[in-house]
Amino acid sequence: MSMAPPLLKVEGLSKSYGGVHAVRSVSFELRAGEILALIGPNGAGKSTCFDMLNGQNTPDSGRITLLGVETVGRKPRAVWRLGVGRTFQITATFPTMTVRENVQVALVSYGRQLFNIWGSTASYAREEAGRLLDLVGMGAYAERPCGELAYGDLKRLELAIALANQPKLLLMDEPTAGMAPRERIELMRLTARIAREQSIGVLFTEHDMDVVFEHADRILVLNRGSLIAEGSPAEVRGNPQVRAIYLGEGLVYDARHREGAGA
Repeated sequence: MSMAPPLLKVEGLSKSYGGVHAVRSVSFELRAGEILALIGPNGAGKSTCFDMLNGQNTPDSGRITLLGVETVGRKPRAVWRLGVGRTFQITATFPTMTVRENVQVALVSYGRQLFNIWGSTASYAREEAGRLLDLVGMGAYAERPCGELAYGDLKRLELAIALANQPKLLLMDEPTAGMAPRERIELMRLTARIAREQSIGVLFTEHDMDVVFEHADRILVLNRGSLIAEGSPAEVRGNPQVRAIYLGEGLVYDARHREGAGA
């Protein structure tokens, strides 16, 4: 087992709003190339955790360390420059620009070419944008207007954009929301392959338990802001507290049944 220090270390992270504890003393680690799922019912604190990790929200207490660098108190852009990429439940792209131009805008920003972002986009990092699009299987769509893409293709484009800053940590908020079952599987397989090839740590939230159990190396379970379980998919699936509070006997049985059928 590798003894390399963790890519991400979270210690005692807490956040309250008006006396309501959104996150209560959450601690965990994530290593390079690892796929870590953060699950829990609505209101469990998943989004609050994500917002604190990328600097959109400041914790009341706790520490967040990325590759030895303390990130609490840093603005989102500063955290992004340290090597944190993020995809969102709702995609945000420029519909009138081409697929390639959308990626180029992210590359221009990362390259600090902000003096004339629109004027320089057409020529800046064209080849690098093409490489990223090829990586996510979108090379053939490079010159198409983004507004013409199907939803599943938009999700792959969003992944390419998130990779533009050469992230060490990728935060994915409901990455498969709104996608067809087959598209969900393909997107997460693609993400896992890229993460392992490039040693990127991935932390993702997800409501689809098929996606979680198939692709996560480890799973964190939040309930009412507290971390109630952590472990491999098999360990989490068999945890009585998780079964009672979140998954329910039916989903646990179905997941186990599908796993056995596919063996």
